[in-house]
Amino acid sequence: MATKQHGQIVETPTEARQAEPGPSVFALLTISTGLAILILGVIWFAFFRT
Repeated sequence: MATKQHGQIVETPTEARQAEPGPSVFALLTISTGLAILILGVIWFAFFRT
């Protein structure tokens, strides 16, 4: 719970974020980039392969 010290509100990092720590940003970017490459590869293979 947030407390007041010397007129300022003091919170833990989790309280300041107002959420539990989620997955790492690196993992999210890696997975989303990999899926985008895979989807574009499938589209290219299905429509533009000659």
